[in-house]
Amino acid sequence: MNRRFPPFNILFILTTAVAACNAPVGTSGTQPSSEDQVGTVVAMTLQAITPDVSETPEAHVDGILPYTFHFLGTDAAGITQVFRIERDGKTQNQVTSELVNVGNYGVSPVDGSVAYVVNNQLLLINVDGSGRRLLVDGGILDENNPFLNNITNPVFSPNGQTLAYGYKGLNLYSLSTGTSNLVIENQIDDSGNGFLFPRELYWPESYSPDGSKLLITLGYYEGASAAIYDPASRGLVRLTGAEGALICCDAVEWSADGSSIYSASRTVGMFNSGLWKVDPTSGAVTTLFTSNYDTSSFNFAYEPYLAPDGQLYFFFTEAATEFNSRTPLQLVRSAPDGVTGRTVLRPDTFELMNEALWALDASFIIVAFAPNPDTYQGGRAEVVYLDGSPNMVLTAFAQQMKWGP
Repeated sequence: MNRRFPPFNILFILTTAVAACNAPVGTSGTQPSSEDQVGTVVAMTLQAITPDVSETPEAHVDGILPYTFHFLGTDAAGITQVFRIERDGKTQNQVTSELVNVGNYGVSPVDGSVAYVVNNQLLLINVDGSGRRLLVDGGILDENNPFLNNITNPVFSPNGQTLAYGYKGLNLYSLSTGTSNLVIENQIDDSGNGFLFPRELYWPESYSPDGSKLLITLGYYEGASAAIYDPASRGLVRLTGAEGALICCDAVEWSADGSSIYSASRTVGMFNSGLWKVDPTSGAVTTLFTSNYDTSSFNFAYEPYLAPDGQLYFFFTEAATEFNSRTPLQLVRSAPDGVTGRTVLRPDTFELMNEALWALDASFIIVAFAPNPDTYQGGRAEVVYLDGSPNMVLTAFAQQMKWGP
């Protein structure tokens, strides 16, 4: 759940960040260079982001993490690499050893192998960092029109047999046969005089828990949306009733049983703030709550997750003020409609939260807290327990947080 972006023009995002989520660790929205950000992170390593944080949670000594925890961090040379923290919550290993920054990556839920993008190439490496091999070479990136040939967003299927990724459209790579198929081609218009117009672009976001469906992002010259791709039928289900909703680009999360998709927005801008539910079979979007500009009543939400217990967990606040950046939020739980029985779970206010990753049983969430207000990607990764136990710091800086096997 991670790669979060401000609601800016999607073409600007594609041009500057390579498909909205390929920026190296430490880059930010308005922002100094990645090198400056890394320096800030190092300087603030020992600085607590939230008060009353303990690195040794009393109530969670055994089985700290249910799975291995992966993230982008920087090595001793300041280069962005993929790292892994073991289930003990302490043992950290560097997975990749590239000479330049790693971009997007995905982790196989079966064997922990990592697919990642470097120099516009899609590579695969074993869980222990051995066996580095090239899967796809996208060629030299067109800096003026990166959407033409950039490789982005490798996503493993739940059975680990298929790797979805973006390259001139939506691609599915079979790891058993070594063949790749372009299943939906990007729609590019040539307006003449060298001006190419991205009418509709396609890249993957996440598979449903059973692997039968693939949530994808639809990128436009201005704005973005989402759709659900069925690999078996090769059918594409588009959304209906999503006017004003932010349903794209990592703002979305499958429910634990795969029967629904939730999306939330904590900012007001190109999209409304609020919470929405998507039927992945029909594409119908239901607005659970949103903002009312006439009455200055703004509802903000973030990281919604319908857990196996049938309850919806998310960050929320209601305010009379618009927020165009990170909104201070609290952890809440409610019925699946996002309203009934809504209860604040912790007194904390999450203000510098850039990214979050839910435990599958919703017993905790890992939050990346920005080291300063000007950093909009990544931060100090802390385990936040819903039962009120003290937070546990996993690492000083993490971006693109993901579970492994």
